[in-house]
Amino acid sequence: QLQLAESGGGLAQPGGSLRLSCAASGFALDRYAIGWFRQAPGKQREEISCISSSAGITNYADSVKGRFTLSRSNTGNTVYLQMNSLKSEDTALYYCAAKRHCVSVDVLHWGQGTQVTVSS
Repeated sequence: QLQLAESGGGLAQPGGSLRLSCAASGFALDRYAIGWFRQAPGKQREEISCISSSAGITNYADSVKGRFTLSRSNTGNTVYLQMNSLKSEDTALYYCAAKRHCVSVDVLHWGQGTQVTVSS
């Protein structure tokens, strides 16, 4: 069974940090581009970052650029989203997703999501 699982969400204070993880079971995560999406209450889901499968090239939405960093583990089967300088507007349900390429619109596999709440 092919699954993605996110972890690392929780409550953080404004200006704080969290690290989200995205782990795969049933398939090799490093064969896919991995995108991170988030959906805040009442808002559409948005893709905030993506890392390519081979070269590990990353891209970021303007809303998180300079604060969030995407990386892969040495084994390649976990992707990390390091979130620094968190803001209240980062509060959302965060999902990782496997795609063929970062430019691909279609998502092949979704994780179940992990909640991030930024509040004092």
